[in-house]
Amino acid sequence: MKINTDLKRYLLAGMLLAVMGVNAQQEPQYTQYMYNTLTVNPAYTGSTGFLEASLLHRSQWVGIDGAPSTQAFTLHSQAFNERIGLGFSAVNDKLGPSEDLYLDGNFSYTVPVGYEAKLAFGLKAGVRVLNIDWSKGIYHQDGDQLFNNNINNKITPSVGAGIYYYTDRFYAGLSVPNFIRADYYDDIAESTISDRLHYYVMGGYVFELNDNLKFKPAVLGKIVSGAPITVDVSANFLINDKLTLGASYRYDDAVSALAGFQISKDFFLGYAYDYSVTELNKYNDGSHEIVLRFQLLPKSSRIKSPRFF
Repeated sequence: MKINTDLKRYLLAGMLLAVMGVNAQQEPQYTQYMYNTLTVNPAYTGSTGFLEASLLHRSQWVGIDGAPSTQAFTLHSQAFNERIGLGFSAVNDKLGPSEDLYLDGNFSYTVPVGYEAKLAFGLKAGVRVLNIDWSKGIYHQDGDQLFNNNINNKITPSVGAGIYYYTDRFYAGLSVPNFIRADYYDDIAESTISDRLHYYVMGGYVFELNDNLKFKPAVLGKIVSGAPITVDVSANFLINDKLTLGASYRYDDAVSALAGFQISKDFFLGYAYDYSVTELNKYNDGSHEIVLRFQLLPKSSRIKSPRFF
């Protein structure tokens, strides 16, 4: 029987993903996580001191059918007083025949620690909506029972927590975005399995090299039981409080180039390109990620330059 082009692509993708089985993606992955921190750690809520919103789109492994595609929206601000932060996040994540929608409310309470430092405790709660249309997966024989068991709008609750310590130059955080285990689509087994807890550790420091140049090394680690630790190490330069240039490396996965521009006092536009260092680099054109951030600075704000984290 002659196999059509689409089927060849599905089979190729399946074989490549099987080789990478231990690195299978469960939760959405970001290169520009520094502009999307709320989706990772709820304690970040309100830490900027003003209203902030971000919109991110990521196309992963362009050229492979069914590769991950993610959209994320976050909105947060201080509320009532400087110690309370409220926020909202929405993430839509597609992988093969599956689509996950995460909707969460975020809350933080901040305690001053010393003269400049602050320690925030965060909680998030919401729902996760799972849809799977098996007919969009790898080819099966006609009459396959999988076609009769699609998952439509399966709703499960989600509850997460985190802590976030920060000053004007340094930050560190620890979080678990969701304590409730639920089914997710496994791209290796072509089935639904129960996920595992994800632990995130992050940190970064801003060095002011001179009046026009800032340098920020940062790290994000993801720990999942039964899977290798994922570590992102990045280095970014902020030039004249306008242009951001940097690079990052995700251990045993990808190297990335990052660029961003402060379009105006309120708007920032960022872009990242990932180049896979695994066998997948032969079959895809890399991953692209774009983010638009809005920050509503109060007129009385003493902030003279955009935040670098």
